[in-house]
Amino acid sequence: MTDNTPSASPTPVTVIGLGLMGQALAGAFLRAGHPTTVWNRTPSKADRLVADGARLAPTVGEAVRPGTLTIVCVTDYRAVRDLLGPGDVDLDGTTLVNLTSGDSAQARETARWAQERGARYLDGAVMAVPPVIGTAEAVILHSGPRSVFEEYAAPLGALGTVTHLGEDHGLASLYDVAGLAMMWSVLNAWLQGTALLRTAGVDAATYAPFARRIATGVADWLPGYAEQIDRGSFPAEVSALETDARAMAHLIEESEAVGVNAELPKLFKAMADRAIAAGHGGEQYPVLIEEFAKPADA
Repeated sequence: MTDNTPSASPTPVTVIGLGLMGQALAGAFLRAGHPTTVWNRTPSKADRLVADGARLAPTVGEAVRPGTLTIVCVTDYRAVRDLLGPGDVDLDGTTLVNLTSGDSAQARETARWAQERGARYLDGAVMAVPPVIGTAEAVILHSGPRSVFEEYAAPLGALGTVTHLGEDHGLASLYDVAGLAMMWSVLNAWLQGTALLRTAGVDAATYAPFARRIATGVADWLPGYAEQIDRGSFPAEVSALETDARAMAHLIEESEAVGVNAELPKLFKAMADRAIAAGHGGEQYPVLIEEFAKPADA
């Protein structure tokens, strides 16, 4: 992991794609003192950056030059290859850092494509919103050759707190979607509880501090639960799954009684019931990893 301390000798960088995130990335490089070239299909999106000192390249081919560090943040992986694929774009000798959102298979395929064109390639994921780019709060994940990451860790650190996950180019995308699973699960659980409490006249602002304490407490369980998953052993040190399933039934019953949607707790209980039927009722909650690891139609 590397913090967001800028490099002692500013590294020239190129940023391809100037949506809200791309503009934030280019702005962070400029603030850190890196000579920054930008390109976007709509040139006017570069106006503010040019006013701040960026150079607007007239074409993608002129923006991407051998020996440069090039950051790409566009709509999807298809757009990356469409933009950088034409023959007038010379990727040979460039270092390409792709911060475009996609899946792990696309990341690995794009890595092979870039390497065939002579580029060194890192895939990445931005776990932050544009306003915090350039601060330690912005978490930027990278995967690919460690030697490439280490060479450019200092300039990349201008964007936030950067982390190298491993040599597999698909890891950043996998971490990205795993993080989204956490985000939506926490938010949906909070909305379920908020809907329940509203039926008794409790507003969301009143419930939020209590919910935050619950979420923090549950997060504290994760290291111990992770040890159980990695060992493949799930002794019921706190609660057995069959006990949790009875509590899930209470949540479903309460939701239905007060007219609140019960789809989410029913999903929880369906998975727990399958694990109990498979003989895991006396084990602890992380044993459900076996249900999550199965395809939906298994």
